[in-house]
Amino acid sequence: MRKVSLCILALILLILFPLHGLAEENKGEETKTQIPDYVLDISKDNTYPNPTQDLPYLQPSELTQELLDSSEVEITNPELIRLLNESSINNSKTALLFKASIYLGQWPLNYESGETNVNWEYNRVNTNYVDNRGGRSPQKLTYTQEQQKKISGGLTAEVPNSEEVKKMMMIKAAEKTGLPLAFDTIIGYGTKKGQVYKIAPKNVGYLYAYVPAANEKGKVTYGEVYLTIKNGKRKLEVKNVTQQGIGAWIPVQDHLGFKFYTANQPR
Repeated sequence: MRKVSLCILALILLILFPLHGLAEENKGEETKTQIPDYVLDISKDNTYPNPTQDLPYLQPSELTQELLDSSEVEITNPELIRLLNESSINNSKTALLFKASIYLGQWPLNYESGETNVNWEYNRVNTNYVDNRGGRSPQKLTYTQEQQKKISGGLTAEVPNSEEVKKMMMIKAAEKTGLPLAFDTIIGYGTKKGQVYKIAPKNVGYLYAYVPAANEKGKVTYGEVYLTIKNGKRKLEVKNVTQQGIGAWIPVQDHLGFKFYTANQPR
């Protein structure tokens, strides 16, 4: 009877745990944005080599992690973490008698994402056109970039320390969408893609190319940061905490959305 019970228990565990793991895996996949069929990766075709955007993730040092944990306000600003990583505090016995409060400045401490969406037709960068109104057989239309285009995103409002805020927003948007994001992206002159669109006789055809962009919305938390040392204990104190709503448009790098239209127009 005991062997039978153990077998049943083992079978239940084998069933439950794979299902749990699959559920967790699917849960993670749901956070990634599905790219529509008409949006194509042109990273290998782009005649302008866009630099890869290295998101500024930083591993806190042991001291930095201790200080971050001591703060009552969450701190994720990569620039502030970098500053703390470059700092050192002597932890000798004489430090027990040392007392100090050092003002590190006002910082954007963290960014909390509220909503992330992607506009797959954010900015039209090219139009290819074929006139087949006088033709007797279908004509082919393919994409060729006629001018170099630079598409820039940005914040929807002015905020203090905007460059640091942009970095935190881009990190969060990239995590949520799984897309290669950059505040500036360039489509090089002469970039081509091989897919073919056919225009029937007596018709004209238009092929539009768009750079997509993520629309990120949330709030940034600001505060005055102090490094305090008392009785050998080191900690961060944050004062005058404020929050501000903010949005940003962040282009998707090396991707284009294509829209093809045909029309029967009189000559």
